[in-house]
Amino acid sequence: MTTTGLGSVPGDDIREWMRAVLELVDIPFLPELPARPYGDMLSRSVAVLTELAADLQPVGWRLTGGGDARASLDQRRARALLKEDLDVLEEYCDGYEGPLKVQVTGPWTLAATVERPRGDKVLADHGARRDLAQALAAGVEEHLAEVRKRVPGAEVLLQVDEPALPAVLAGAVPTASGWSKHRSVDGPGAVELLSLLTSAAPTVVHCCAARPPIEVFTKAGAGGVAVDVSLLNNAAWDQIAVAVEAGTTVYAGLVATTGAVPDKEQAARPLIQRWRELGLDPELMKQVVITPACGLAAAPSPRDARTRLNLLRAVADVIGDAAEA
Repeated sequence: MTTTGLGSVPGDDIREWMRAVLELVDIPFLPELPARPYGDMLSRSVAVLTELAADLQPVGWRLTGGGDARASLDQRRARALLKEDLDVLEEYCDGYEGPLKVQVTGPWTLAATVERPRGDKVLADHGARRDLAQALAAGVEEHLAEVRKRVPGAEVLLQVDEPALPAVLAGAVPTASGWSKHRSVDGPGAVELLSLLTSAAPTVVHCCAARPPIEVFTKAGAGGVAVDVSLLNNAAWDQIAVAVEAGTTVYAGLVATTGAVPDKEQAARPLIQRWRELGLDPELMKQVVITPACGLAAAPSPRDARTRLNLLRAVADVIGDAAEA
């Protein structure tokens, strides 16, 4: 039974957090610190884009129509910050061997968030969203190659964050006017672009929703799915059962990111209870990785976030005991 975090953490000290994740979880990860300028998940993904230039507007990131050589000052700053973070990763992971996770915003969440040069989301243009996904996939390959170069002993794991994909599939993403919604994307279309990323490394797709599209993730080649257990409805649990029995790893978000810190039994109970209700083999709980419910950027302080990460191993022990009972 293993543990990890989902990427974002509070504060602005990357060195403090790099030390913490190497100590507190079994699968360390490159922390995202969105409190820093250009430190959020979207900026990090814009930083790894190849062949596409973007700048930062009051409404968010926008493609500028130029090639990679015409990257804006904002994009260059995002890349510089990522390079600094990789320098810290290399320093603190010197001699490290084992799994190491990096996170990137997925193609559908980027398409639903980033604007085209002439306005509205990339999602509105079939060709533009393919170009964006291909540029992201190429950039991710280069990014992972850089991580492997800096930490040769790492078994690199890619986490693809897709919080907007349920809305994309449901046709619920608003247009720029706010008077209508972008057309829905069907399952095969979603699989096609998402699968561009899953060949780069073993991949887990993260989506906090009541009904994350788990079947899309697995068909796209993801070996793992990361969910907030407290949000899942019955249909989602049915899909999780199917995925688990097919060998998919479940990254179970069990420790709340805000509010009172639960005790280990309280945090573990929802997963154990549902596992039994679904009639799943207790042995399959050994495929579960224990995580916070979502990213920890909203935690009230770095100290609080470290407390929640530290709790993960105790929760994993409770679930491990249940698996052997």
